[in-house]
Amino acid sequence: MTTLRTEIVKDAIASRVLNDKTDLLAGHLAKDIRALLEARGVLVFPEIDFTEAEQIAFTRTLGMPASEGSDGKTTAKISLDAKQNPETAEFLKGSLYWHIDGTNSDVPILASLLSCVVPAPSGGNTGFCNTYAAYDALPASRQAEYDPLRVIHAPWASLFYYRPEPSLDMLTAMQSLGEKELPLVWTHASGRKSLILGCTALNVVGLAPKDSSALLVGLREWATREEFSYSHNWMTGDFVMWDNTGTMHRAEPYDPACGRLMLRTKLGGDEPFA
Repeated sequence: MTTLRTEIVKDAIASRVLNDKTDLLAGHLAKDIRALLEARGVLVFPEIDFTEAEQIAFTRTLGMPASEGSDGKTTAKISLDAKQNPETAEFLKGSLYWHIDGTNSDVPILASLLSCVVPAPSGGNTGFCNTYAAYDALPASRQAEYDPLRVIHAPWASLFYYRPEPSLDMLTAMQSLGEKELPLVWTHASGRKSLILGCTALNVVGLAPKDSSALLVGLREWATREEFSYSHNWMTGDFVMWDNTGTMHRAEPYDPACGRLMLRTKLGGDEPFA
């Protein structure tokens, strides 16, 4: 039986998977891949060069793909170029800032899986940070302080990162997506704990705005420190998947008109935030 062949990228985050496409599509490595994903946060499959059909098939070996929208498709084109991606290019500008997908859902997706069709000629890396490792490295006194805190998350909070003066219509449309109160520290069924942070975090319940902002910004700086983070420099054919329940991610700046294009699938979640 073929075994999963891997190498560590950084101590606290990311591993490369070295098996070939035939091994991956066969499905017998799926259990090991899922376990490694939870342990490492990010898995890199260098230049594996999946076709769209192969990406969907590989995703299905790991679990049920999540729908990418109201059209029910299981794949989505990821681009900031409005010509390539007229429906969601504006919304995806929020992806340039640290975030967790699905903070307005009861059950977030388990993982995102991204293949590189066209890399940016300059910039355009994807950054990741391990929010399990960031929590574990906190002093015990700070863990005790943060464990009971609750945070209001709202997609519209991310709007002000890229549109400091949005129109009322734009703000109202984003606010219609709703808000959700989540724990600052997510205690998982496994017993491990991770931080729920990012650009959708609006305020800490019960704290004054000044104190809330200082706490959230300070924790974001902590969680995205070099030792907890990995920045992936894309090559054509690269495939990367990440544990959405234990990492944050962001696209790093690039020219939206440069042609950068990714194809994304998602694994449906099986664990609620609270």
